[in-house]
Amino acid sequence: MDKAQRSEIIAKFGRKPGDTGSPEVQIALLSGRILELTEHLKANPKDHSTRRGLLAMVALRKKLLAYLLTENRAKYMEITDALNIRRAK
Repeated sequence: MDKAQRSEIIAKFGRKPGDTGSPEVQIALLSGRILELTEHLKANPKDHSTRRGLLAMVALRKKLLAYLLTENRAKYMEITDALNIRRAK
């Protein structure tokens, strides 16, 4: 993910200009990285160190989504719809 893509995601999901710490922005950035690593692993199935990093990112995104669900359910619904993420049961 290049700097322009990161800036675009931050502008779209940030609460205010320059916001990089809110859960919404962190989830969106992680989702972008997860998509990139998924494509990388389709081409390189034996890259186990990348797979480990991918699983760590998925776990972190899951934790952030759980936090967002408890804090702001409307934002949770909005971000899962925008990023096509399956919701928790």
